[in-house]
Amino acid sequence: MAQRDEAQVYDELLVTLVRAGDQRAGERLAARWYPRLMRTALRLLQDRDQAQDAVQEAWAGICKGWGRLSEPAKFPAWAFGILHRKCADRIRREQGQRARTGSLEDVPEPSESARGELAFAIDQALDLLSVEHRMAAILFFGDGLTLVEVAAATGVPVGTAKSRIFHARKHLKSTLEGE
Repeated sequence: MAQRDEAQVYDELLVTLVRAGDQRAGERLAARWYPRLMRTALRLLQDRDQAQDAVQEAWAGICKGWGRLSEPAKFPAWAFGILHRKCADRIRREQGQRARTGSLEDVPEPSESARGELAFAIDQALDLLSVEHRMAAILFFGDGLTLVEVAAATGVPVGTAKSRIFHARKHLKSTLEGE
């Protein structure tokens, strides 16, 4: 069994305190997790306003659902699962709008000057993945979730999560080597 680090133990303590009604612990947990959730939402949605809205909606869902979280140690997968659903909903809505209007003009371009060339290339390669493969790759490679946590966050069996990560890795490797 992997040894838990201090940050994981601290997060579990905060979750336990929040579930007991400690509002200040909730504020600390939000301060610790907002940047991680925001980073993931930005990579998925590639629009700051959309990402902020998705994270706020996800955090509202997290706050409403403390009673459904059975084990504090499962908080990361649970929180990313909620965020995943909020982002997927936004992506589906945007794809539906584009399909109805036939317009690609609203697709945001990431700022190349603000990031390194490799980060830009990775983001472009991630954009070519399906929503499911992209989310699995971001959670696994970007946020460091375990395979079991990725499965829980995305609501699929571990084998499906493993397959999505495998195919995402294969696609990313071939896309990045082709450049």
